[in-house]
Amino acid sequence: MKISIIIPCYNEETYILNVLEKVNAQKNNFNLEIIITDDCSTDGTISILEKNKNLYDKLIINEKNKGKGHAIRMAIPHISGEVTLIQDADLEYDPNDYSIIFEPFIKDDADVVYGTRFNTGKKVRIFYYINRIANFIITTLVNFLTNINFTDVETGYKAFKTEYLKKFNLKEDSFSIEIEITMKLAKIKSLKIYEVGISYAGRTYEEGKKIKMIDGIKAIIGIFKYRFLK
Repeated sequence: MKISIIIPCYNEETYILNVLEKVNAQKNNFNLEIIITDDCSTDGTISILEKNKNLYDKLIINEKNKGKGHAIRMAIPHISGEVTLIQDADLEYDPNDYSIIFEPFIKDDADVVYGTRFNTGKKVRIFYYINRIANFIITTLVNFLTNINFTDVETGYKAFKTEYLKKFNLKEDSFSIEIEITMKLAKIKSLKIYEVGISYAGRTYEEGKKIKMIDGIKAIIGIFKYRFLK
């Protein structure tokens, strides 16, 4: 099974080489295709990527900074794997968890796998309380409106059979693409959706964390938007 790893990045010169090395180490276990979309970085990210072309298969460079959603959407036409995973470039999510994420695809014919950070028995760095509350509200709304019992809708580790990503006409440019994908998947009643426990090493804003409260508000708007629109 070929697996495509999408890595959207923006100003990640501190982490990008480390994350690529960790992802490449997983090639010992999986057949991986690595696609990077740089969202118009203004630091040394692009320079680092251009000096390490052996660590990825495709680099897409956006001419304007448009957001994580746009970066993901730009990568989708280039995917050739049967399964696709979104890997953030900041190492909040550990590629050593790939075996946990991909097992349901291999053993249970899963269609979708979400990594959950809550009550998993895995190592989780304590993160902002307000973010935890926002995630709880967003996850509860999604569950109520879809009748699915997610525990961590806003997780950064989401993996899908690629056919679904390519079928959706994704529109969001911001972090709201996470909600758009989830709500569109939820409308396909025959899907086999799994959650698996993962580790998490959340960053502080001083360390480069980018998601803000406005993104939580956009996510809530997106829940209703994509629940009631076709």
